[in-house]
Amino acid sequence: MNQDELLAPVTESYDENSIQVLEGLEAVRKRPGMYIGSTGERGLHHLVYEIVDNSIDEALAGFCDKILVELLDDGVVRVTDNGRGIPVGIHPQKGIPTVSVVFTILHAGGKFGGSGYKVSGGLHGVGASVVNALSSWLEVEIADGSHIYSQRYECGNIKEDLKIIGDTEKTGTKVTFKPDPSIFTDTTRYDFDILLSRLREQAFLNAGIRIVLKDNRSDADLPDREEDLCYEGGIRSYVEYLLEKSKKDKLNENVIYLNGSQGDSVAEIALLWSTGYDTKIMSFANTIHTVDGGTHESSFKTALARVINKYGRTFKFLKDNDANLKSEDINEGLVAVVSVKLTDAQFESQTKAKLGNTAIGTLVNNIIAEKMMNYLEDHPAEAKIILDKSIASSNAREAAQKARELQRNKSGIAGKTRMPEKLTDCISDDPTKTEIFIVEGDSAGGSAVEGRNSTYQAILPLWGKMLNVEKARVDKVYGNDKLTPVIVALGTGIAENFDISKLRYDKIVIMADADVDGSHIRTLLLTFFFRYMPKLIETGHVYLAQPPLYRVAKGKRYFDAFTDEEKDRYFAELGGDADVQRYKGLGEMNPEQLWETTLDPEKRTMLKVSMADAELADQVFTMLMGEEVEPRRKFIEENAVFATDLDI
Repeated sequence: MNQDELLAPVTESYDENSIQVLEGLEAVRKRPGMYIGSTGERGLHHLVYEIVDNSIDEALAGFCDKILVELLDDGVVRVTDNGRGIPVGIHPQKGIPTVSVVFTILHAGGKFGGSGYKVSGGLHGVGASVVNALSSWLEVEIADGSHIYSQRYECGNIKEDLKIIGDTEKTGTKVTFKPDPSIFTDTTRYDFDILLSRLREQAFLNAGIRIVLKDNRSDADLPDREEDLCYEGGIRSYVEYLLEKSKKDKLNENVIYLNGSQGDSVAEIALLWSTGYDTKIMSFANTIHTVDGGTHESSFKTALARVINKYGRTFKFLKDNDANLKSEDINEGLVAVVSVKLTDAQFESQTKAKLGNTAIGTLVNNIIAEKMMNYLEDHPAEAKIILDKSIASSNAREAAQKARELQRNKSGIAGKTRMPEKLTDCISDDPTKTEIFIVEGDSAGGSAVEGRNSTYQAILPLWGKMLNVEKARVDKVYGNDKLTPVIVALGTGIAENFDISKLRYDKIVIMADADVDGSHIRTLLLTFFFRYMPKLIETGHVYLAQPPLYRVAKGKRYFDAFTDEEKDRYFAELGGDADVQRYKGLGEMNPEQLWETTLDPEKRTMLKVSMADAELADQVFTMLMGEEVEPRRKFIEENAVFATDLDI
């Protein structure tokens, strides 16, 4: 797709009277986090989203069906659409070209009750002006059906007056900008895959729109990479895509699709149950991903639970004395997308994480109440599959509750929790200053206990392989002799009972050997935390210890090396005739060595586990630890060539 393809004939009036002004821009450069969340990688990518969202708004209004996003050298991005083009006439209030108002005045746009847009992802109308304010320079070109106009800005200020640079019968807007490296000090390099994920999401949510992402950077990881995104199936295709990524089989044969409208508001819902245990509900308002949910998502969950229970009782899946199925029972294995489009969308912040409109919740509730019940009655075989899975989940939840109570009875004395027998706790009870090392094996645990600082360091040895929670429901987790000590020691509970305020340690450090068994234990523990205590990872409490692989010594001088390259460098530095000790395991280190290399905060190396890409992490854990063998085999075959230091 080239830029000429992105221009379309003028179809409806869109002029300076469509734009209303609310207010001014220096505050954006002073406090950018208020507008884009952060000045790190996340905020950097948010700039692209803001410009693309303006093009998407044109698509929602019915005037744009093609968007081209190009990554250029030096952090520059270009976004081109075939919408109506930003108005260029003199603004009646400001007396300057309207496009200049849009890019230089905060809270200026066609989304404040004017005739520009009925449905929009924008709340404050700050997108274009914020991107301009946070860019070293920005250039905009506008085709209005007669002429092509151009204007340049630097650091949010007008650098050149609006001028005509050509003639055309087409319409559209092209915005090219370079993020300001003095603001985005971490990086101004865009990640193609992060942008691809967001743009694919937009293509799913706007059935039929074509979004092309091109990597035209001279130093691109994959030169000339291009992704052409267009999904006629809309959110139905999105649910199928999410299910495919989950590596789970579907339970009901076809995606259930429900929609409805009330006034200018529209809601559409697509859902499907899988054989898995996890729930994946994605909610959107005016194509903006509401990561914290809101009225549309909560109404969907409540109404779905009500309908499933009503159907279950009407058709005797649930007996009179049976308790109602809970929402978490019904949502087990559910993959769903809830997308609403409405005027005057009320979000909780500029980052648009949570929707607050109550009327849209009523619309979603009514759609589920009427149309989902009709679907179940018209598809009794699928309804039975859904009810059977929900009831099995309920039984597992009740079994987990009993196991949890049994565990409490075993470990509780006079209402107090008894710590695991193998836990050697620290003296301090200040959870902001303590750390717990989950250590592989009793031998390493013994050395760690002797070598630690007992004031703030606790040691919990584990032995043998623990439960792979990717293949088990929560009822199997409670009472497991390998996982229970971890649950009790941390104090937070798990799953729906998780409470981070009860966390007993600030740092949770997984300390395992640098071999196959150690890697397996690390992966099993990370899978457990990711599935049942994800907040620990999200809030930065989980770490991986990095014990050295070698000690290179000559006389009284020695170095601990964490890689073969470091070992060779230290060996050469000590004259080429030094002694090289290969640490075979943590248990072989004496307490002093363990303190110096792995426990001492002044010298140790640790990796913090983060949730930078939770969706990718979800796929990886499912692939590596799930029940499906074929995806795991394929991954090993494709990546075996990159493996080093194999322990065979």
